[in-house]
Amino acid sequence: MDAAELRDKTPDQLKDQLSALKKEAFNLRFQQATSQLENTARMRTVRRDVARVKTILNQKAAEAAKTEA
Repeated sequence: MDAAELRDKTPDQLKDQLSALKKEAFNLRFQQATSQLENTARMRTVRRDVARVKTILNQKAAEAAKTEA
Protein backbone atom coordinates (compact mmCIF):
# COMPACT_ATOMS: atom_id res chain seq x y z
CA MET A 1 0.00 0.00 0.00
CA ASP A 2 1.38 3.35 -1.05
CA ALA A 3 0.88 6.60 0.87
CA ALA A 4 0.08 8.42 -2.38
CA GLU A 5 -2.92 6.21 -3.07
CA LEU A 6 -4.08 6.63 0.52
CA ARG A 7 -4.07 10.42 0.16
CA ASP A 8 -6.57 10.12 -2.70
CA LYS A 9 -9.12 8.39 -0.45
CA THR A 10 -11.76 10.08 1.67
CA PRO A 11 -11.59 9.94 5.48
CA ASP A 12 -14.51 7.48 5.53
CA GLN A 13 -12.70 5.15 3.14
CA LEU A 14 -9.57 5.42 5.26
CA LYS A 15 -11.51 4.55 8.42
CA ASP A 16 -12.97 1.49 6.68
CA GLN A 17 -9.49 0.46 5.55
CA LEU A 18 -8.16 0.97 9.07
CA SER A 19 -10.80 -1.29 10.59
CA ALA A 20 -10.10 -3.97 7.97
CA LEU A 21 -6.37 -3.79 8.69
CA LYS A 22 -6.96 -4.04 12.43
CA LYS A 23 -9.12 -7.13 11.91
CA GLU A 24 -6.39 -8.66 9.79
CA ALA A 25 -3.79 -7.85 12.44
CA PHE A 26 -5.95 -9.55 15.06
CA ASN A 27 -6.33 -12.65 12.88
CA LEU A 28 -2.58 -12.76 12.28
CA ARG A 29 -1.87 -12.49 16.01
CA PHE A 30 -4.36 -15.29 16.64
CA GLN A 31 -2.69 -17.48 14.01
CA GLN A 32 0.72 -16.78 15.52
CA ALA A 33 -0.49 -17.76 18.98
CA THR A 34 -1.80 -21.07 17.67
CA SER A 35 1.36 -21.69 15.59
CA GLN A 36 -0.57 -21.56 12.32
CA LEU A 37 1.04 -18.42 10.91
CA GLU A 38 3.05 -19.16 7.79
CA ASN A 39 3.97 -15.69 6.54
CA THR A 40 5.38 -13.88 9.56
CA ALA A 41 6.42 -10.88 7.47
CA ARG A 42 2.76 -10.12 6.84
CA MET A 43 2.38 -8.98 10.47
CA ARG A 44 5.00 -6.30 9.95
CA THR A 45 3.41 -5.11 6.71
CA VAL A 46 -0.04 -4.87 8.26
CA ARG A 47 1.33 -2.99 11.27
CA ARG A 48 3.04 -0.49 9.00
CA ASP A 49 -0.06 -0.12 6.83
CA VAL A 50 -2.09 0.68 9.95
CA ALA A 51 0.47 3.35 10.87
CA ARG A 52 0.32 4.78 7.34
CA VAL A 53 -3.47 5.02 7.40
CA LYS A 54 -3.46 6.65 10.83
CA THR A 55 -0.85 9.17 9.71
CA ILE A 56 -2.83 10.14 6.62
CA LEU A 57 -6.03 10.44 8.70
CA ASN A 58 -4.26 12.75 11.16
CA GLN A 59 -2.84 14.83 8.33
CA LYS A 60 -6.28 15.21 6.76
CA ALA A 61 -7.79 16.17 10.13
CA ALA A 62 -5.09 18.79 10.73
CA GLU A 63 -5.59 20.14 7.22
CA ALA A 64 -9.34 20.39 7.75
CA ALA A 65 -8.86 22.14 11.10
CA LYS A 66 -6.46 24.60 9.53
CA THR A 67 -8.88 25.53 6.75
CA GLU A 68 -11.78 25.99 9.21
CA ALA A 69 -9.83 28.32 11.49
